[in-house]
Parts: sequence; C-alpha cells; structure tokens
Amino acid sequence: MMKLYNFFRSGTSHRLRIALNLKGLSYEYVAVDLRTEEHLGDAFKALNPQGLVPALVEGDKVLTQSPAIIEWLEERYPGQPLLPSAPDERARVRAMAALVGCDIHPINNRRILEYLRKQLGCDEAAVQAWCATWIEAGFAALEQQLAADKTRGRFCFGDTPGLADVYLVPQVESAHRFKVDMTPYPTIVAIDGACAELDAFSRAAPAAQPDAK
Repeated sequence: MMKLYNFFRSGTSHRLRIALNLKGLSYEYVAVDLRTEEHLGDAFKALNPQGLVPALVEGDKVLTQSPAIIEWLEERYPGQPLLPSAPDERARVRAMAALVGCDIHPINNRRILEYLRKQLGCDEAAVQAWCATWIEAGFAALEQQLAADKTRGRFCFGDTPGLADVYLVPQVESAHRFKVDMTPYPTIVAIDGACAELDAFSRAAPAAQPDAK
C-alpha cells in the first residue's frame, strides 16, 4: 500500500488526498506535524531533502511535489481520469489548476508566511492582508473564466470532478481560513459546494484527518 506523508492543513497534501480518493486508491496516512517543524527534522528530510509535504511512497519509490505526484497517478492509474481526453480541453483544465497551484498557493505557503512573520516582523493583520490579496486576484480571474463557460457543468470542467477541482477546493479552504470574502466568486462557491457533496472530497477535508486537532 502507498504511504502518504502529509499534514492535515497543508493545501498540497489536501489536493493529493482528493486525487487519491477520486481514483479510488488506498493509502496509509502518515502525519508530519508542520506545527512542531517535524518536516525539517532529519527523519523526514531523509525522505524528502526539500523538507516539504506531501511525499508519496510506493515500494522503493519516493515521489515529491504534488503536481508531479498527481501526474504520476494519472499515468500510473488511468482509471477515473482527472483530465479530459482532448488535448485542447486538457490544456484548459491544466491552466485552471496552474492558476491555483502556481499563482496563488506558493506565495501563501506556510514558509512564506513564516518569513513574513519572523524575518519581516509582520503582524497577523498584515499576513492576512497578504494572503487575501493573492487569493482574491487569482479567484477574480478564475471566476471570470468559469462564469464565461456556458457549457461548464457542475464542476470546473463538465459534470465530473477533475484536476482543476482537485486544486480549487483546498484553495477555497485556505481562503476561508484567511477570512477572504467569497461573495464576489459565486461560481467558485457553487463548484466547491458540489465537490463537498462527494465522499472523495469530504474524506480528504482537513478536519477529517487524524492529525487535525
């Protein structure tokens, strides 16, 4: 069985749990506590020298970086695909995922926020404002794209959840945590609500994980 080294509140861990669940894959949950900086210890760095979650282990393979892991899952376990079949449509879905995964999430990552707090002396109000600025900028663009697609369906693409939803839902979770007003993004809110009705998403939610305290 695969082992998933992750942290309940990590957005990248959250998206990988969703992907695994959507594909119907079982895994052993191994908690890595970011609150105590367990990810920076020698034991975890022996697994992933970058000291970041998640890491997925299957046999003697150690996979890191959630986009690469999800692409590996898509190729290794093609059942329940996360991407459409047509190249143009795949590019569109990948672009939505990248909007979250490349342009919103990385600059709101824990290590960035810790730098703001510890090295730059930002208080929590400033950190909240930083996070909200980039979430709102990304969500405004994504909302416009989604709302303009009259053939979209219940999810980011069509009526079956896929890669873009895998990325979007953890970012919505983060937006709530950073007190972002979601009123300007009704399409995103509706998609998040549709995802929340599915077991694959509800089982992956941070509050449902064994290390959530």
